Amino acid sequence: MSLAFHWFLPTYGDSRNLVAGGHGTSMSGDRPATLRYLNQIGAAAEANGFEAVLTPTGAWCEDAWLTTAMMVETTEKLKFLVAFRPGLISPTLAAQMASTFQWQSQGRLLLNVVTGGEAHEQQAYGDFLNKEERYERCGEFLQVVRDLWTSDGPVTFEGKHVHVQGATLQRQPDPVPPVFFGGSSGPAGTVAAAHADTYLTWGEPPAAVAKKLDWIRGLAVDRGRVLSYGLRIHVISRDTSEQAWAEADRLLAAVDPAAVERVQANLARSESEGQRRMLELHGGRTDNLTIAPNLWAGVGLVRGGAGTALVGSHEEVADRIAEYARLGIGHFILSGYPHIEEAYWFGEGVLPILERRKLWRRPGGPVRSVSSVPFAAAATS
Repeated sequence: MSLAFHWFLPTYGDSRNLVAGGHGTSMSGDRPATLRYLNQIGAAAEANGFEAVLTPTGAWCEDAWLTTAMMVETTEKLKFLVAFRPGLISPTLAAQMASTFQWQSQGRLLLNVVTGGEAHEQQAYGDFLNKEERYERCGEFLQVVRDLWTSDGPVTFEGKHVHVQGATLQRQPDPVPPVFFGGSSGPAGTVAAAHADTYLTWGEPPAAVAKKLDWIRGLAVDRGRVLSYGLRIHVISRDTSEQAWAEADRLLAAVDPAAVERVQANLARSESEGQRRMLELHGGRTDNLTIAPNLWAGVGLVRGGAGTALVGSHEEVADRIAEYARLGIGHFILSGYPHIEEAYWFGEGVLPILERRKLWRRPGGPVRSVSSVPFAAAATS
């Protein structure tokens, strides 16, 4: 097996500059997120060998289910990593929607479960549970969904937050969609270890990522489970390191200080432990944004969620990806501004290098052995 690379659908809009907001904060780009434009990004991702595209969820972007369902007919093999919040629909309906999507797309659905870290945004949707209760409900929700996807008979479940009686599906998904799940708090780790297939983390320095993965591995082993692991991060890759850092400088120079102040104030009230860790990487300052070799925290000044980028020459970016792979990261969910152009920079610049190193193969292409690579087993476990 090889490393898996996924791209991102900016369903709030795109731009040649950083788009401010997200994760409970309004945002929009000067390239509107029309279906026509998103289809262009999907085509770029598919042409460059990305396996799937992550589609976000929240009040600040378009609905992920509807958007990706409309894109199925304009793509051939591209998969859709659809983010959704388990507390906003019933588990039976979610299981049914996933089954329908999987059938109609011929197996191109992946799921990213987002518990929700912004209380004010959850309340806007009518959800008034606290953070710990949201994770409790998420675990119950995923148990019901998994049972519906795999059980031979009706499913009845009586939990603290989730109650279903005699639930069935007309059609079970084939294959069962993999569940991607992220979170840095204690309750998040418990849910991930019990229910996730792939645990996701945002782009922190390698030592911090290693520590987090060891934590989740331990929790999973206690439950007799083995997970795969993924990294959500931006990328600025160019022919030379100087060109890449010049682009990072250009993006930073275009940032409005008022936008930084607005976004940082909104993100400061987040209940997300992962968001807190992102904010600590830059502290709201613009003078110390390189936090590890080729790791830049400038995106997080104006964007919630994933706030770091790999910046450097194609060889340097490939080196950093190999470094994360040695820790056990097998999935890389990438993005860059603008998303069409950056998909080509990475697809034409970095992926061929990783292919030569036998760390990646184009989805659907010939299988290449990675047995000679010392960390191959860790990267795909």
